[in-house]
Amino acid sequence: MTAIDQFSLNEDQRAIRDMARDFAAEKIAPHALQWDEDKHLPLDVIREAAALGIGGIYIRDDVGGSAMTRFDAALIFEALATGCPSVSAFISIHNMAAWMIDSYGSDAQRQRWLPKLCSMEQVASYCLTEPGSGSDAAALRTRAVRDGDHYILNGQKQFISGAGANDLYVVMVRTGSDGPGGISTLVVEKDTPGLSFGANERKMGWNAQPTRTVIFENARVPVANRLGDEGIGFKIAMAGLDGGRLNIGACSLGGAQAALDKTLAYMKERKAFGKRLDEFQALQFRLADMATELEAARTLLWRAAAALDRKDADATKLCAMAKRFATDAGFGVANEALQLHGGYGYLAEYGIEKLVRDLRVHQILEGTNEIMRLIVSRKLLEANR
Repeated sequence: MTAIDQFSLNEDQRAIRDMARDFAAEKIAPHALQWDEDKHLPLDVIREAAALGIGGIYIRDDVGGSAMTRFDAALIFEALATGCPSVSAFISIHNMAAWMIDSYGSDAQRQRWLPKLCSMEQVASYCLTEPGSGSDAAALRTRAVRDGDHYILNGQKQFISGAGANDLYVVMVRTGSDGPGGISTLVVEKDTPGLSFGANERKMGWNAQPTRTVIFENARVPVANRLGDEGIGFKIAMAGLDGGRLNIGACSLGGAQAALDKTLAYMKERKAFGKRLDEFQALQFRLADMATELEAARTLLWRAAAALDRKDADATKLCAMAKRFATDAGFGVANEALQLHGGYGYLAEYGIEKLVRDLRVHQILEGTNEIMRLIVSRKLLEANR
């Protein structure tokens, strides 16, 4: 790849981005405000996206996946988020959970679950966070005790996107001693006896997808549903999060780009003191800063995605950098867009306040931005010992 190629898209990449952007404009954006207000998960529309290959973006093609790259996924999730960040993020979490099965599951497990996940006939959730452990994920307490050919699960998972609506739950559980080495990964199916869900959480944003507690009360899960060996669950969870962080950063870029586009259109029409808003130099400077922040974040995200595709040694560090920068920039741009709309930005019908609400949580999930700084600093210090 030449220096020029790194900063431009080839014909296939542009086609992938445009396909997702067109789908977002036609199928998602016209309904996004209503879905948010009704707290409606549009699974019918989401399954239409799967018909375009978006249900298993970087899943191998022998089970129906699209076998695309992390870079392709970044383009897709940014494009989908121009229609609705909540819907795009929901699809991204499904892809992350499916990737964990594809990467760490046996051939029998892959053939069992992935064809339906790629078509999104079934949808998957990622279950790591607990009521008592968020950033300190290695302290999780949900326990799985071996009982013959089954595990008996007891515990709770908190803030789980799609809980109650989805079909499969990729769950990190404690099968051994305290710490990361005692964690394993189980795939739990929705009809498992002893599996139940809490009430749909009332949230600031992300209302187009349900968020519930996942509850295990003596739930019996076959040992055959374990991904890989006992004790590698923390490794699986963290590997999934590298890509998940890129995806959520891309969702932030798409939502913020939509906010900027709305602002550019609004400032061409709105007048104050006898001039259009876009004729005031001070406001032009603010637009320039918004666009620059997004372009800088996009460039870093693309670099991180390319590094993850190559399995570079510094990929985890770059993914953490990109997630932190893109989600901070995305929320900042959306918030600035609201300010430039004045009072209208605060009204639901303009769609700006929804973008602000949706993008705020991106600075928290897939690892808080404080944890992203911790990851980056640790990698820097390790390299200089």
